[in-house]
Parts: sequence; structure tokens; C-alpha cells
Amino acid sequence: MKKIILASGSPRRKELLTEAGIKFDIDVSDYEEDMNLDLPPLELVKHLSLGKAKVVADRHKNAVIIAADTFVVLKGEVLGKPYTKEKAKEMLEKLSGQAHSIFTGFAIIDTETGETVSEAQESKICFREIQPEEIEDYINSGEPLDKAGAYAIQGGGGKFVENIEGDYTGIIGIPMKAFLEKFEKIMSKDL
Repeated sequence: MKKIILASGSPRRKELLTEAGIKFDIDVSDYEEDMNLDLPPLELVKHLSLGKAKVVADRHKNAVIIAADTFVVLKGEVLGKPYTKEKAKEMLEKLSGQAHSIFTGFAIIDTETGETVSEAQESKICFREIQPEEIEDYINSGEPLDKAGAYAIQGGGGKFVENIEGDYTGIIGIPMKAFLEKFEKIMSKDL
């Protein structure tokens, strides 16, 4: 049986795979993301998730590597992780009262056969107007600093959401329905 490796340190992705009954090890990819590549969002998120998977695939023989990437797009602007309180505040102020898209890509690589799958999905979210003190309180919780678009829908950021269109698990970190379909196909070849 091939080893399954998640090329991510994301607690959400770890949780989604665990809930799906997948046993895996973690080897966090040190892939350098370039958010400025001139690609449409669906292609960019596929490119980034595949880049993460390839870096980890080079370190493992006879394994199945899983990687994913997520970012937010508001009026054509890609919003990655803010990392600072100032950037988080700026992002949340922009998102307040706005509809935006969440793009999530995933990649699966079988390092023995070289079989590679890379897909992406778009979901749409609409935020209600967020009061300045709500933004301040949320930023002070620390949660938004390492989240794409400066919020976690499954966490404190969920209270800003008015409407969702798309795959909730994709918004969190991996579109599980699409992912499991591809993953099971690759794993069935290992039997």
C-alpha cells in the first residue's frame, strides 16, 4: 500500500481528510508561491497546488501526494494570506458588504506511476457590512492572519457571511466531492 502524504500544514485540510477516513502523513511543502503570475484564477490555483505537490513528490518514492491551495478574488484582485494585522484590516474592509470568489485547487500525484491530477473550483460568498469594531475584534483574535482573504468561514469569519454558492469544503480547503472521486480512482490502481 502506498503511503499517502498531505503536503500541507493546514489544520482544516488535515481535518477534512481525517473525516473522510484517509490515513496520511504530513510533509509540508516549502514551495514558493508566486501570486503574481499572469494566469486566470482557476489556472493560478491549480498551478500553485501542483507546485506544492511536486516539491513534496520529489521527496517520496511510492507515495500519493495531496496538495491544495486557496485564495480569495475580489473584483479581479487576488487576496492571499495577510500575515499582518494591518493587511488583514485592509482586506476585511474591502470584503465588507461585497460578493467575492474563493478559488481552491488540489493536486494528487502518484510518485510511482507519475499519474497526476490537478483540478480547481470556484465558490462565491457574499459578506454583510462589517462594522469597524467587529473587524478589530476579529483581527485581535489572531485567526485571520494566516487565512486567505483574512477570514476562516468555519471560524469567526463565518459571522460575516450572508450567502454562499458552491462547495463548502472547497471554501475550507479541499473540495471533497471532486477530490475523493479523483483520489479513489488513483488509489484503486494500487490494489
